[in-house]
Amino acid sequence: MKSSAQSTKASLKPSSDGEVAAIHQTVAAAEKHQSEVEPFIALHTVDSSIVNLAGRRVFGKEAIRQAMTHALQTALSKVFTRSEIDDVRFVRPDVAIVSCTKHVSDERRPSSSDGPGPTLPSTAMLTYVMVKDEGTWRIASAQTTPIAS
Repeated sequence: MKSSAQSTKASLKPSSDGEVAAIHQTVAAAEKHQSEVEPFIALHTVDSSIVNLAGRRVFGKEAIRQAMTHALQTALSKVFTRSEIDDVRFVRPDVAIVSCTKHVSDERRPSSSDGPGPTLPSTAMLTYVMVKDEGTWRIASAQTTPIAS
């Protein structure tokens, strides 16, 4: 597997290596704030869309806020993810496709009041479409595809 630095050099060149570093920071912030609604939402464009690990598709920042707020009130608040960037490709200097491997840690307890829910895969592929919006890299789309074990 190529490192993200090798993969990025093979793709369209951004205006500077600083753009790649800024994208890495946005992905790291999404991971860091995965259980904090407002900081997580701030990383997205107004019209962003998400397809989560279970295949649920949500359109728009407000709908994402509502879905996330609800999920954090359930046993899903005990599901944590970590993402490794595998590749960054620039479609244009202000649009990037970011391919990640997502590692899932399911810490839900079978005895919780709303049950443990369906078994989640431990690994998934996560693809972000990121856009540079007012000087900041934001998530326009996030698509998670589970990897069958």
